[in-house]
Amino acid sequence: MRAARLIKMVLLLQSRPSMTAGELARELEVSERTITRDAQALSEAGVPVYADRGRTGGYRLVGGYRTRLTGLARGEAEALFLSGVPGALREMGLDDVSSAARLKVSAALLPSLRDASDSAAQRFHLDAPGWYQEPETPELLPVLAEAVWGDRLVAARYRRQDTEVERELAPYGLVLKAGVWYVCACSQGAFRVYRVDRFASAETLQERFSRDESFDLPGFWEERAAEFARSLLRTEVVIRLSPDGARLLPYAVDRAAAREALATADPPDDRGLLTLALPVESEDVAYSQLLTLGPDVEVLRPATLRDRFAEASRRMRTLYE
Repeated sequence: MRAARLIKMVLLLQSRPSMTAGELARELEVSERTITRDAQALSEAGVPVYADRGRTGGYRLVGGYRTRLTGLARGEAEALFLSGVPGALREMGLDDVSSAARLKVSAALLPSLRDASDSAAQRFHLDAPGWYQEPETPELLPVLAEAVWGDRLVAARYRRQDTEVERELAPYGLVLKAGVWYVCACSQGAFRVYRVDRFASAETLQERFSRDESFDLPGFWEERAAEFARSLLRTEVVIRLSPDGARLLPYAVDRAAAREALATADPPDDRGLLTLALPVESEDVAYSQLLTLGPDVEVLRPATLRDRFAEASRRMRTLYE
């Protein structure tokens, strides 16, 4: 434990011109007295740590000393590519690894580039969770994250509606989508997507799996997300749109479904109105979505939905009269 702290102290001093005992104590989460003892131990070991006395004093390395302890470990290098999402790293249990990686990179940079991490932090921030919801970290996320990084099989129980199923998974990757964690895993010879918060249990096994190097996590997720969105569109409505309604349709309903319907529709009639068939999730969802288009949309079928729009129109007319 102390050896790791001494190494981190050297890296901190190497990445900055000087640091006070208080600053080092806060970074290393120890007392200032411990910092004094650690500095003495480093000096006795041949590391040229020099203490400046006085109110503005502190500790620094002299003689341009540089340690060779800046090589990134594999886990640190992998975590570094995710350093723009500190919240996600923390939830996966990788914040310590990421912190060590950033510190090593900072120590290895030229003095003129050592503010790069602060500069980037002021220019980029990823806020993954969606609006109006309090994000919750799934209890088993760190277990699955450890299995993903180590290419280890997982024995799991997964909640599917009112039942639980047992699965042995080869977890290839994790995805954070609008505050919800998913694991993309191979099970029974096929790749599937599982919501992490639906795992009832997960145990990392000692056995490793051989990763299919052709597997592309971003591409796989994009394909499955599109399939999922299409699977929700189980109903079809026929509508007539004004030019403004056609322009606004992708902002009111599923964007991919709207674009496909617009692209395959017949040409506008002599009044410029466009008639098309639109896949929707349900009649209720279509009512709430298409109502936002107001007089720029007319529902033709089904008759039950058209009747609901007619009733809404009568109620609005009465309200505004």
